Amino acid sequence: MFTFPILAVRKVIDRGIADAAANGGFRNPYYGTRPGEGERPGLWLVGDEGVYIMSNGKLAEGARALVAYSEQCHPVGNPDWWDYKRRHFGGDDGIEFIDAEQLIPLFDRNLRCTHLNVQLTETEVSLSLIAR
Repeated sequence: MFTFPILAVRKVIDRGIADAAANGGFRNPYYGTRPGEGERPGLWLVGDEGVYIMSNGKLAEGARALVAYSEQCHPVGNPDWWDYKRRHFGGDDGIEFIDAEQLIPLFDRNLRCTHLNVQLTETEVSLSLIAR
């Protein structure tokens, strides 16, 4: 399971929308292998050097996407990040698109919740909210 503060998730989505408006749309998280899929407001859940969410708007030349690391899997300050990533995300790098249309209503219905939990299985991505 990977946990992200809802405020950070909202900022990542908002940044993707702003980048898309300024630079001509959304990036395809699947590098063109699935044209049109994931080219809408949302975020990417990325397993790489740690596990993080990433904004998905097209970027201006030299710009970088906004990134927020999961609490459990940040390579700075967490010496066990690699083992945690392998156990809960897998050993390979990967990316999953999560649609803003799925997240924003969930957040808006549960205003007392503070964090998003993302759990991965072989076949699905499960989302839940918690209050801390």
